[in-house]
Order: sequence, then C-alpha cells, then structure tokens
Amino acid sequence: MPATARDAEPRTGAARSLAGGMRPLLGRLLLRRSRQHLGGGLATLPYIPRHLRLPLERTGVDPVPQLGRLRAAEPVNLFGRMFGINIWLVTGYAEAKAVLADTSNYSNDVRPFVGLDPTIPENDVGGLGFTDPPMHTRLRRILTPEFTMRRLERLRPRIVEIVDRQLDVVEAAGPVVDLVENFAFAIPFQVISELLGLPDEDRESFQRIGHARFDLTKGSAGAFDAATESRSFLLSATRKLREHPNDGLIGRIIKDQGDEIDDLELSGLADGVLTGGFETSASMLALGCLVLLQNPHYYESLRDASPRDVDAVVEELLRYLGVVQLAFPRFARHDLELFGNKVSAGDVVLLSLTGASRDDRLGSDMDTFDPSRPPTAHMAFGHGFHRCVGSELARMELRTAYPAIARRFPDMALAVRPGDLSFRRLSLVYGVEELPVRLR
Repeated sequence: MPATARDAEPRTGAARSLAGGMRPLLGRLLLRRSRQHLGGGLATLPYIPRHLRLPLERTGVDPVPQLGRLRAAEPVNLFGRMFGINIWLVTGYAEAKAVLADTSNYSNDVRPFVGLDPTIPENDVGGLGFTDPPMHTRLRRILTPEFTMRRLERLRPRIVEIVDRQLDVVEAAGPVVDLVENFAFAIPFQVISELLGLPDEDRESFQRIGHARFDLTKGSAGAFDAATESRSFLLSATRKLREHPNDGLIGRIIKDQGDEIDDLELSGLADGVLTGGFETSASMLALGCLVLLQNPHYYESLRDASPRDVDAVVEELLRYLGVVQLAFPRFARHDLELFGNKVSAGDVVLLSLTGASRDDRLGSDMDTFDPSRPPTAHMAFGHGFHRCVGSELARMELRTAYPAIARRFPDMALAVRPGDLSFRRLSLVYGVEELPVRLR
C-alpha cells in the first residue's frame, strides 16, 4: 500500500508538487495558502514526488496494482495533508458516486478557498467544472441544448465524413502509420472545431494548446500556462464571433442568449468543451485501437457488428480504459462524515474515476477487457450534475470510428511490440504517445 501523510505534514517542496498533480486551479488554491512560504511563480513548481503520483500512474493501459489494493483496503483514504488541508483520495465506485451526487456537502467552486470574491466577474474561473449552483445550473442550461441528440444527429453525417476522410489520410501514409497522429487526434480535433465553429485560421493554434494543457510531467507549470493560453485564445475567438456569429456552438449561443451571457462566461464554456471533448476522445480512439488489436476477435467482429454490439464494445472500452483519471476536485463545505471518515471543512476530496470503474464490487474480473459482460456502470464521464455534458458526442465519435477502421483495414496489426510503446506519464488524461501499426 502506498505511503500516506496521516502522521506528518509534508515538506514544503512536496506540498508545492502536489499542487502540480491536480487541476491547475487546485494548484492556485494551495499556492494562495502557501504564498507567504513559497517564492516564485508556477514556473518554478518541481516534479510530482513519487508517493503522490498514485492516481496518475499506470502500467500499460492498467492502473498500477497499488491502486486496486488501496481501493480494497480503504476506498476512502487520507492521501496527504498540507498547510492544514487534508487531501482525500476516493477509489471505490459507490463512494465516488456518492460524493459526485452530493450537491449540498461539497463545492466545486475554488474561489472562496483562495480568497476570491465570487461576485466579482473578473474572478470567474470559467467552465462548468469549477462552478456551483446557481451559476452552474444557469451555464449548463445554456450549454445542454447544444448536446441534445437532435442537435448531435445533425452532426453525425459530418462525423462520418471526417472519419472516412481521415482513413484516406491513414491509407496514404501507410504501410506503417502512427494512429495517434493520423487518426486518433485528427478526428476529435476536426469534430470539436466544427462543433465550436472555429474559423480555419484559428485551428492550428487550437490543436497545439489542447495537448499541452493535460501534461503534468513537469509539475503544474506547463498545464497551467496552457490552460491560461487556451482561455485567452477562446476569449479572442468568442469576441470575433460576437461580431459575426456563425452556426457553430459559440455562434448559436450568442444568437440565442445575446447579452445574457458575456464573453468571459461563453469562452469558459467553450474551454470546457475543449477540455472534455478533444484530448479525451483522442486518447480513447488511440488506446481503444490498441486494446482491440490485442483482442483481434473483437476487432474483427466490429466490421459487421450490429449497433447494439458496437455499443457493447464502446462502453466496455470506456469503462476499462478510463482515460480521464481524476474528477474535478471537491471541497468540503463543513465538517462531515464520509463512509466512516471524518472530513473537515475545506478538505479536498479527489476522486479516481479510473479506480472506481474497476471496482470489483461492480462485477467479476473488472481488470479485464470483456465486452460480453453484462452492461456495467462506469465513471468514464463522471456522475451527477458535473457529469460530462458531451458524453453522447464522444460515444458518437467512437461508435463511428472503431467499425470504420476495422472495415477499412481488416488485417491491421501493431508494428511494434506492446512493451515498446510509450505512454503518457502523469497526465490527467491518459494516453499513448505513438501507436505504429501495419495496415496490411
């Protein structure tokens, strides 16, 4: 079982590093509390110490065994402590679901914890993940209509076209090709760009920013800077579209809401779409292809599979891979009891979505890939009122892309040994760096 910090306050350097192991805004929380102790800015944050890396570590596509052992022993674990703040790690499915469904005892709004006045517009942190009702309710009500099945169905022909066109690119790049670059990242990038209505001249910058914001290998500095750059980029794009709205998501919201939503709020929503729909779908496409090629029976079956069978494969891949490793952090509003543990007001609660989806209490052999198992609950899209609003768009992409590549390249195989693949280290969204395949 990994070491915890029950008995001792971590050293200042370790505390600074743990801030880098969470969402950038959680880093702001800890940095604000420790500013009198720490000099320099986010660029000086060091690497994450090994004993605090557990929720982000994997062996191949699997979480490290320590995570499963921790879940079996303590599904709610006091993982660390700094500056008087307890850090709890939740790895059990039932426990994670309870925390994510709780709308009264926890807050996602980081601002009161860093001394920022939530009523001041300039203190807006953007997006849905770090907001509470009633702001969250209002913003989600604005965004949700853009992700109804009726709206998404209008996008389906375009998704099919994007996938088919990208498979032409893959074929032209063969006979050996990297699926990460030529398939997995290209498809969701084009889909999200279409969805948001970004002009062609802005898309190259958008693609570069999207990848950098999830990389925590050098602490939080790179991810924080990329998140800041992303918000600035999308704020600029929103202001342009305010003058000349198109039929993309940003333009439609401007047309529907007018001045009821300002540019800062709208760019925050757009940034949330980027966060939830670009890197996550790209990682799922790449890692999903890897798992399917290692299970050729299921890869072959996709060529002529019914929609129901395709759904079964996609849902099991979502559960098994769990590419979004941690949910947005939650903050205890007051002292409370969490499955027998005394949580204090202001404590941070982290939820391992990957660990929760592999909880053995959900079924047998949850560490194996088995699309034939009965439909199984998973945390790939989170749960509760912060559940990913774009989940059906992601499913639509995966349900289109996996069968399409299986039909186009029925004899496709890995061009390297699985042990030679390099996976992303310490990333909030897990993925493989390259996936070389031989097409025929």
